[in-house]
Amino acid sequence: MERFARILVVDDQPDIREALGAHLERSGFSVTLAENASAARKQLESSAIDLAVLDIMMPGEDGLSLCRHLRETQNLPVILLTALTDDTDRIVGLELGADDYVTKPFNPRELVARIKAVLRRTQNPGDGPQKAHLKRFGTWVLNLHKGELMDQNGVIVPLSAGEIQLLTVFLDNCDNVLTRDELIDLTKGRDALPFERSVDNMISRLRRKIEPNPKEPIYIRTVWGGGYRFVTQSDAP
Repeated sequence: MERFARILVVDDQPDIREALGAHLERSGFSVTLAENASAARKQLESSAIDLAVLDIMMPGEDGLSLCRHLRETQNLPVILLTALTDDTDRIVGLELGADDYVTKPFNPRELVARIKAVLRRTQNPGDGPQKAHLKRFGTWVLNLHKGELMDQNGVIVPLSAGEIQLLTVFLDNCDNVLTRDELIDLTKGRDALPFERSVDNMISRLRRKIEPNPKEPIYIRTVWGGGYRFVTQSDAP
């Protein structure tokens, strides 16, 4: 899961922000950069973020305030960056719910190691349902909380509520053949999709959005006489 994790880096110093972003990308992460808390809030509204790296000392709203906002609005892992030698801000940050902190100047490799450690903790199913709203397949990430589908470049592909429900059903039943009747029952029932043809039409729309070639689908496979089967890209020939 780490390979597809999208990291939000918030730092008002361009040299640090851009250098850190480049290093994280070389380490296999997708990266979104923000120069202040206001820009970070906009990115959080438009992108599915897996972890935020926040500089504490920023003009305007500081990292501690943004950390507090994240803890009040969503379960997003946070690592704080601080240049302070005083323990007070680090303690406050941890009390606000930050998952870890790194003191400037730091070795980027140390930050990468801490990011991976935090992601392993927060994405471990044994730690609870914190990341259950993120469903991944191939190079896609479906964020159920935001109702968004994001590709590997961070581009949001809009889905209707019905398409999200249908895709979720497929992801929850990977490799299983689902008949049209089963798909109807597993979405919202026959009030939402009263006819078999409605299923076929929605699958056609979904294929146009997620398949590299909708005419030769690698995710949503037709099982003639049986229904449909969803496979991950790694399982596709």
